[in-house]
Amino acid sequence: MVVSWLMQDGWQVFLPVLDHGHQTDILISDGPNYFRVQVKTVGATGNDHVVHNQWKDSNIDCVVYFARNSNWGVIAPAFEEDSRPITHDSHVRFNQGKKEFLTAFHKLEV
Repeated sequence: MVVSWLMQDGWQVFLPVLDHGHQTDILISDGPNYFRVQVKTVGATGNDHVVHNQWKDSNIDCVVYFARNSNWGVIAPAFEEDSRPITHDSHVRFNQGKKEFLTAFHKLEV
């Protein structure tokens, strides 16, 4: 879904053939700039969920979290802490759908 939504928004989207520790699910470009995106599904059912930093010392720019048993997600800029609440101030929540996702994605400052 994320690949399709970003392509429809005009981003160039690249899917790495091999990961080899780069921890990048999607590489996107607006032309001169490239951003590394990680996409994860979490078992969050409410606002009390904590997400864990599995990308320390990598070059990830943001992580898109989808709630497995619900219809919402969160876009989070890369962070240094070991974990943080899914409701952290720098995270942008969206309802699953192209328009809502893209609105949230454009609010993110990567």
